[in-house]
Amino acid sequence: MPRWKPDAQQRLVLSALRLFAERGYDDTTVAQIAEDAGLTRSTFHRHFSDKRDILAAGQETLSRLLAAGIAEAPADASPVTAVAGGLARASAGMTSFNRELSPLLRAAVEANKELQERQALKSVGMARAMADALAARGVPAASARVAAELGVLAFKIGYERWSAEASGTLDEHALAALRELHAAATRLD
Repeated sequence: MPRWKPDAQQRLVLSALRLFAERGYDDTTVAQIAEDAGLTRSTFHRHFSDKRDILAAGQETLSRLLAAGIAEAPADASPVTAVAGGLARASAGMTSFNRELSPLLRAAVEANKELQERQALKSVGMARAMADALAARGVPAASARVAAELGVLAFKIGYERWSAEASGTLDEHALAALRELHAAATRLD
């Protein structure tokens, strides 16, 4: 077997999530993850500081894509329209690999309180990135936060639908969820 294979980070994520689902998060070690991926512990640590970081894989990229999509929206775009631009930009970065990971990720998170907290922090980071991007466009703080939270929820719902269905793109599902949530928010009176 060659010493180096491409996609080490993806292989580590896949192995970790599969082992978390099979053995449980607490009963899975870094050494087991590395071995399952056909890599060494030192390779694991080049990509992640510890096994908790597996869930944060891609979080910075996702937040950056969401913010970039908002920043690129037309100057006269409403906050929700700008968020739609962020969702479209972030969705374009998702691949079939992300879709395949969804059931493993869901199982691992549902089975472990620490992972649930880590997932919640990921959502907070996404919302902060979107709210900051909206604020940079001159959107008042309260409106920026509400639009950002709608965006996070739309992304979650869209991702769940995209993962569960064989048809459609993440972009289509996330934008449909954003439209549904925006319509629901206007009927809250």
